[in-house]
Formats: sequence, structure tokens, C-alpha cells
Amino acid sequence: MENQNNVTEFVFMGLWGNKQMELLFFFLFLLCFLAILMGNFIILLTIICSHLIEQPMYYFLCHLSLMDLCYTSTVVPRLIRDLGAARKNISYNNCMTQLFTAHLLAGVEIFILVSMALDRYVAIVKPLHYMVIMSRRRCNLLIFMAWSVGFWHSVALLLLVLNLPFCGLNQIDHYICDVKPLLKLVCRDIRVVNILVISNSGMVAVVVFLVLVASYILILYNLRTHSSVGRRKALSTCSSHVMVVILFFVPCIYIYVLPAGSENKDKEISVFYTVIAPLLNPLIYTLRNMEMRNAMWKVWSKMAHTKFR
Repeated sequence: MENQNNVTEFVFMGLWGNKQMELLFFFLFLLCFLAILMGNFIILLTIICSHLIEQPMYYFLCHLSLMDLCYTSTVVPRLIRDLGAARKNISYNNCMTQLFTAHLLAGVEIFILVSMALDRYVAIVKPLHYMVIMSRRRCNLLIFMAWSVGFWHSVALLLLVLNLPFCGLNQIDHYICDVKPLLKLVCRDIRVVNILVISNSGMVAVVVFLVLVASYILILYNLRTHSSVGRRKALSTCSSHVMVVILFFVPCIYIYVLPAGSENKDKEISVFYTVIAPLLNPLIYTLRNMEMRNAMWKVWSKMAHTKFR
């Protein structure tokens, strides 16, 4: 059967059908979005304007904050707009653009988290060779690989969706254009497509998560030989990474390992990695990190001194 596409726009059903609830969450998500922008901007500014940018861990954290800023800016402004709108529509082309951009940035973020785990592993297991192994050239290469993997992951998903026929139904039971809610609107058998999506997104998320868990188990094992002060400092840093990894990966795994059409709470759970994780990341990395707090104080003191001189 030849693919046909009679749909020129989609209509989001949103998170809730209740108008009072939507108005309440309009203000809540607006405050969250402003907090995400401010928190991640502060981290970016602090790292770039201080000596921390020379350290691989903070170099990766800088890129992670940039991804959080870009990802939430792709998803949250439209969510806020739709919460206050009577009709939550998006054109077919804009929907495909959002799908591609969101998966590109999420893919890059996943592999930045892998790079951060690798950095901590080398710092704790091979401290004498740390600066040689985690050189700036190698860090740049890891960031380039993250963008390459994210790009090909999102291209594969986009091509998959572009070749699917949408023959009339255009109501997306979600607040963003994502592959699973779009598959529910396809007017042909999607069993093979489901397997491809689970392989591309679900299984990749599971494998990467297991690799990250294994790396942190190895780090904990190697901490036995460190002094109590060194062990405490390493545990503080690694626990921050582990919290961020859990916040991001657990909801992703829940959503993408289940096939489209199954009854689950996809749109509610996705709020964890679209809003909550980017909101909490700056708090996790600043409140638990003395070095970051000190650098932040120095940068803002320097800026205040320059302004009032």
C-alpha cells in the first residue's frame, strides 16, 4: 500500500482536560521555566568565567547545562503557550522539527552524562594519568561524539516517522510531538515500527543506563583504597551524578521500552525529564558542590565589584 498523508496539522490533547488545572499549571510551569533558565545560565556563567572551565568535569557540566537550556526551550515554551490556549495545534512541519530537535538534544545529553561518568571513573581509578587521559582534545572529541550519536539517533527516528501514513486522525494524546503518541495515529500495522523505535530509543537508554550503573559500582569499589577525606569528596561528586542519571534515565526507560498503544502514563512521566530534571540539575550540582559554590561567589563578587567601581 502506498504511503499517504492527509494531515497538515496536529492538535495536542495536553496534560489535563480541566481548564482550571491548566491555568494553575500555566503559572507553575512558567515559574519552572524561568528557574531553569536562571539556574543553568548561572552555572554556564560561573564555569566560563572561572578557572573551573579548565577542569574536564566542569567542562562537561557546562555542556550539560547548555543542553538543558536548549532542550527545555524546545519543549516548555510551547507547553506553557498551549496551557493558556483554547486550541493546542501545531503544523505537521513544526511537529517534525520539534521531534527531531528534542531527540537530538536528548541524545547529546545522554552521551554527555556518559562522558561525565567516564571522567569520574578515570579521576578515581587512574588519578595519576587523569590529566593525560582526560585532555582537552579528548574532551572535545567526546562532545563531538555525543553530537554525532545524537544526530544519527534523531535522523533515524525522523525518517521513520516521515515514512508513516497519517490518514485523518490528528489528535496527539500528549503535549509534545514525540514518536510514541504519533505512532498511535498511523493508519497501518505498526508492529515492526514499534520494534524499531524500542531498539532505537528504549534499548539504547537501557544499555547506557546499565553501563553508567556499572561504572559507578566500579568507582565505589575502587574508593576502598582512598583516604576518608578523598572518599567523602568523591562520594559527594558521584552522588550528584547518580541523582541526575536516575532523574533522566528512569522516566526515559519507562516510556521508550513499552510499545506504542500500551496504556501507560507517558505524558505525565515525561514531565520528569522535560521539566523536573533540568530544574533540579543546577540545584544538585551547586548545593552539593563546595568548589562550585566558591567559584560562583567569586564570579558574582567580581562582577559586582566591576559594576560599582
